[in-house]
Amino acid sequence: MKSIFKWLFIIGGVLLVLIIAAVIIVPQFIDVKKYKPTIEQKVVEATGRSFTLGDEIDLSIFPWVGVKLTDLHLGNLTGYKEKDMVSVKNFEVRLKVMPLLSKRIEVKTFVLDSPRIYLEKLKNGDANWQGIGKQHEKKAHEKKKKEKPSTGQGLPIEALLVDNFSITNGQLIYVDQGADVKKEISDLNLSLENISLENPIGISLSARIDGKPVSLDGRAGPIGKEPGKGTIALDFVLKALEELEVKFKGTLVDPLVSQTIDVELNVSSFSPRKLLAVMNLDFPVQTKDPKVLDAVALKARIKGNKDSISLSDGELVLDDSRFTVAASAKEFLKPNLTFDLQLDEIDLDRYLPEPPAKEETSGTGGTTPSKKAEPAESSKKKTDYGPLRKLILDGKVKVGKLKAHGAIVENVDVRILAKNGIITIDPLGLNLYQGSIASKVELNVQKSNPRTKVTLDAKGIQAGPLMKDALQKELIEGTLKTNIGLSMTGETPDMIKQTLTGQGELLFADGAIIGIDLANAVRNVKSSFGVGEKPAEKPRTDFAELKIPFTARNGLVNTNGAGLISPLIRVLVTGKINLVKELLDLRVEPKFVASLKGQGDTEQRSGLMVPVLITGSFSDPKIRPDLKGMLGSGVIPDAEGLKKILGTEEGQEEKVESVKEGVEKQIKSLFPGLTN
Repeated sequence: MKSIFKWLFIIGGVLLVLIIAAVIIVPQFIDVKKYKPTIEQKVVEATGRSFTLGDEIDLSIFPWVGVKLTDLHLGNLTGYKEKDMVSVKNFEVRLKVMPLLSKRIEVKTFVLDSPRIYLEKLKNGDANWQGIGKQHEKKAHEKKKKEKPSTGQGLPIEALLVDNFSITNGQLIYVDQGADVKKEISDLNLSLENISLENPIGISLSARIDGKPVSLDGRAGPIGKEPGKGTIALDFVLKALEELEVKFKGTLVDPLVSQTIDVELNVSSFSPRKLLAVMNLDFPVQTKDPKVLDAVALKARIKGNKDSISLSDGELVLDDSRFTVAASAKEFLKPNLTFDLQLDEIDLDRYLPEPPAKEETSGTGGTTPSKKAEPAESSKKKTDYGPLRKLILDGKVKVGKLKAHGAIVENVDVRILAKNGIITIDPLGLNLYQGSIASKVELNVQKSNPRTKVTLDAKGIQAGPLMKDALQKELIEGTLKTNIGLSMTGETPDMIKQTLTGQGELLFADGAIIGIDLANAVRNVKSSFGVGEKPAEKPRTDFAELKIPFTARNGLVNTNGAGLISPLIRVLVTGKINLVKELLDLRVEPKFVASLKGQGDTEQRSGLMVPVLITGSFSDPKIRPDLKGMLGSGVIPDAEGLKKILGTEEGQEEKVESVKEGVEKQIKSLFPGLTN
């Protein structure tokens, strides 16, 4: 028995020596270059393109199975600008033999030196990468159909170790002849360190994109023996164009199963303007303030899987403004969204584009270019409200201070809810100009035509500063209080006007109408008879109260009850406004009274009534005195009335009577045929 083991040991030893001798000696005597034509021909058959290898071919078997090739060239088809589609200066790979017996892969070297890939698309749409390996792909597809599905039991190896994996001095060129576009990635260097299944892999990537530097450094892994399962740690820093730095750190869990991600994202402060300038791109908008969008930073935590995603601890810095945000999304087909956005302050006017220059009108009868006719509303495509009917939304927005179009609002508080096709904004609250607004908006899109309801309550708003800041005009002063409730159906202006229904009231207290001095107008009447005063330098009509109640039904607005109470004047406005036909039918009845008492005087007094009719269209209103109504109603005052208006002394009754007759005669002369 001992002799048998002895001979088996001797035979085994001899075989081992022969194998070692073979793997050392055989490469020395085998001319691998004679297989070069065969290799080239096989590649040509597989790709349909020319292929050549350099003369330097190195083959080793022990202790490392390896091959080294030089000067590889995969050609282009006829018609393309460059001869080669792919070229490689050097390629080397070396794999250790003995560990393969125990399902361990140990790679000493994998080096790809100076690879160059040239991709070109012609004007006719053909591309040089099309058609490569079609027959091979077809066979592989047929083979895959016959194969049984994978059971997902992991890799068929026990371990993987790679000492050196690198791509150096790579280049990728993309040319689109039709679009006249050329993009280039150059100086591409990729290095992977400590490649294994059990440890994190170090990754270092650098390149230049169209001459601009980009780099990625960090670690990922371990990937484990079952790639696609388990937890993979990520920790990377991306730097681009010497302007942008992005850090992301976290984990990727079961990327092929649950696809769960938990990553902290941090974008260091950068200038979008400088970033685009480095890329030789024009900034897409011309803002009023050329200094904005010069400092942007972002950080957030992103968690999610294939069913949901959330963003927490979000913070966005935009120039001088700071946003905090949290958001989530699930049931992506609906989707179901939530968000909570808070902003300290922002001046939106700085970010708005400059308004287009107004065209000067020609004083010699020249005409300005006509605008293109807009399509009729009936021909416009109907809005699809299907996505809004499925949407589920719960959003909150709070803003400390906001400026827009010159107006400043504070303490904005908004909540938006959406479910089953009903979108509600409640509350919609804010403070502005020492007052406050509380509003509620409901949009119902359950049917083909949306229905909207709006309620608005405002109080304590200083109208003067608001008008001055928002419109750059001084129109009215006073404390505004309003209560409005409106409903409407439709999405086009015409439909909204036809269905506008509701009521409301605007009340201005202790203010003034700027640009009109009705009291001075009374003084001018007196002045014409030698008893008046000089007009004020700044025209204004002070009032104790300006009240504008209204009711609306199907686009017809009734203003009965609107009036103004002021020293020397009382004004009552009655009539209707047709929003559908855009027509006016209003009667303004100002009553000049003999009192110069302050704004608290509400006593009814006698005076000269001069009614005014406002008719016509919105674009061409007609304003004229209602002289016929004034004469017919006998409102021209008698002698006693004129005495009170003109302040005439006793003993001048004849003068007063002549004044009355003269006024009546002048009024009648304006409208021949006008009778009492």
